[in-house]
Amino acid sequence: MNPITLHIEKTTSETIIKFSSNKVLTSGSYDYSNIDEAKNSPLAQQLFHLPFVKRVFISANFIAIERFSIVDWADVQVEVKEQLENYLNNAGVIVIEETATKKIPVEVYAEVTPNPNVLKFVANKKLVQMDVEYKNNEEAKNSPLATELFNFPFTKEVFISENYVSITKTDAIEWGEITVEIRSYIREFVANGNTVVKTYPEKVVEKSNEDYSNSENLDDVSKQIIGILDEYIRPAVAADGGNILFQSYDIDTKIVNVVLQGACSGCPSSTITLKNGIENMLKQLIPGKIEEVVAVNY
Repeated sequence: MNPITLHIEKTTSETIIKFSSNKVLTSGSYDYSNIDEAKNSPLAQQLFHLPFVKRVFISANFIAIERFSIVDWADVQVEVKEQLENYLNNAGVIVIEETATKKIPVEVYAEVTPNPNVLKFVANKKLVQMDVEYKNNEEAKNSPLATELFNFPFTKEVFISENYVSITKTDAIEWGEITVEIRSYIREFVANGNTVVKTYPEKVVEKSNEDYSNSENLDDVSKQIIGILDEYIRPAVAADGGNILFQSYDIDTKIVNVVLQGACSGCPSSTITLKNGIENMLKQLIPGKIEEVVAVNY
């Protein structure tokens, strides 16, 4: 069984840092301000024994910690990450679910992406069942959240994944002028219990079925490609606010067609990532079967 590994991620707050997990940690989300509140979480109790820990957030796929000003994260983050990984991989109890009653309030963090025109707004709860991308307001008619976001004049595209929203803005405005407004708007929208997506676009359902339900109809190389994308590449791309989907593989030309979504779509560095990262990895893991990886519009 693969061990739990954590990835250190900065947030827009200098005092809060995230440790994102490669596996689901808990079925709920929790917020603790002190050791007394953390009676149902042995993990949080241990963290509060560290003198610099001010607040602990535990969600399905990350642990976020707010520190006091007595230390800088640069001095302790690696040690905290190692302690968390050791605890989690030694069957340490995160939350006693049966007695956990305090649910975390909705929180939204803004995170930068490699695409300067795209910002990622991460929530501490699940937003959608599958990834959806909207290029304009007409496409977003089945998503109340995306429709509202398109009402902002600077919104160009919206991509919604499991627990985050990536927004592509126009060049007419800087993120510094609008980040707080969008973050607050998304938080209030979700906190009020509004529906994020009513029905999923047909092409999204078809693509999901292609990736999973109908994979047995694909050739062996295509199945290998999908497996590599899902295990190695998609998590890294998602961390940057985007998504990658397998579209097709031509056995004669050995060309792989993929779809880039969210922050990856139109990103200045996406071509470099595609060639130096994804293409090289596929060539190494499937030798002799891959000539080129091409991103196509979808």
